[in-house]
Amino acid sequence: MTVSGRYVVLVALGVIPVVLLGSTLGRAFAVLGAWLLLTALLGTLDVLRAASPRSLRLERVLPSRVRLGETVTSELFVTNTGRRPLHAVIRDAWQPSAGAGNNRSTVSIPPGERRRLAVNLTPFRRGERRVGQVTVRSHGPLGLWKRQATLGAPGSIRVLPPFNSRKHLPSRIQRLKELDGRTSVMVRGPGTEFDSLREYVRGDDVRSIDWRATARRNDVMVRTWRPERDRRVVILIDTARTSAVRIDDEPRLDTAFEASLLLAALGAPAGDRVDFLAFDRRVRGRVAGAKGAALLSQMVDTMALIEPQLIEMDWAGVPAQIRSITSQHALVVLITSIDAAAASTGLLSMLPQLTRRHTVVVASVIDPVAADAITQRSTRSEVYRAAAAERAMLDVARVSAAIRQLGGEVVTGSPADLPPALADRYILLKATGRL
Repeated sequence: MTVSGRYVVLVALGVIPVVLLGSTLGRAFAVLGAWLLLTALLGTLDVLRAASPRSLRLERVLPSRVRLGETVTSELFVTNTGRRPLHAVIRDAWQPSAGAGNNRSTVSIPPGERRRLAVNLTPFRRGERRVGQVTVRSHGPLGLWKRQATLGAPGSIRVLPPFNSRKHLPSRIQRLKELDGRTSVMVRGPGTEFDSLREYVRGDDVRSIDWRATARRNDVMVRTWRPERDRRVVILIDTARTSAVRIDDEPRLDTAFEASLLLAALGAPAGDRVDFLAFDRRVRGRVAGAKGAALLSQMVDTMALIEPQLIEMDWAGVPAQIRSITSQHALVVLITSIDAAAASTGLLSMLPQLTRRHTVVVASVIDPVAADAITQRSTRSEVYRAAAAERAMLDVARVSAAIRQLGGEVVTGSPADLPPALADRYILLKATGRL
């Protein structure tokens, strides 16, 4: 049971009869006692007239999934199974990160009827956002004392990565179609698959001329090529402590998810098989063998529950994880941090084991604030900041050069630029037959 502000005001009004009728100290105490007794009697009668919160039956209807930043509606159906009308304030106790906003509702429910309470949810964190309880505070006609109970009404909603980088998808798919010969553009590259013959036109690479076909047709014929299909793409995300760093108000891990989703969305229509792995010292998430729409669906479901781990990355265990996925030549994409030479020692020592068998691309987020700070040197503090930023950029350049020396490729960019940059590198590898 709780007391309302209205009851507090009623008790405070007892000052008036005490001043008017309390001519002596003893009389004043008697008047005050009588007033408190009267208010307590009114509060008791009022709470006895209030409906019991435990006579309610609760049913919850929720969407199963929502993308980060989108708004969905949580529906709570409240049925009054008691004999008295219910006048209450109901609080739906969602986690703060679910973005419930105003989750208190004032309701009046006659006996035997049901009401629908809707709460708009705009989550601002990935993962499972849960609700376990509903608090009901019922009051009588005077609203002095209230009956309160906390009832169980469990529910959860899975908040998925937003996949904002899907806006880059149409233009990249169009380029893949051009490479695949579904438009008039055909490409020539070492290691690509033969597609067909056509007549030579100005601008064609002379290395594409098929001399035997030319001799048979008495016209210059060239071969057209298409990129290989049914290749393997393995995406491995570093979920160790460096993935928790926020760059441009976004964790590195979330940027890695965006880049992975865009790459997977390109790989499926390109005819390649994409596998996903989140790893630090143990596997945090894995998607293998999925194709088509099921691939992205399983990836976002898996990513939703992955959080950065405050431990060091076990780079020595990465080759074994790749071997557990495929023994064939594959494009291995490692999304990690390369902004500190000391922290990249494990990556560099492991890299030759991968580059001997696979095509390896290392993708990393760089801080756009550091790039801007290099050019700002007006004050003493800006000079020191520019020096620190330039040192950080030099570290990235040193690690990138070491990766290229070991046979890998490097893709870097800001959180907004990394996903399309990685997609472009994938298309380039297909176009040149290196996948």
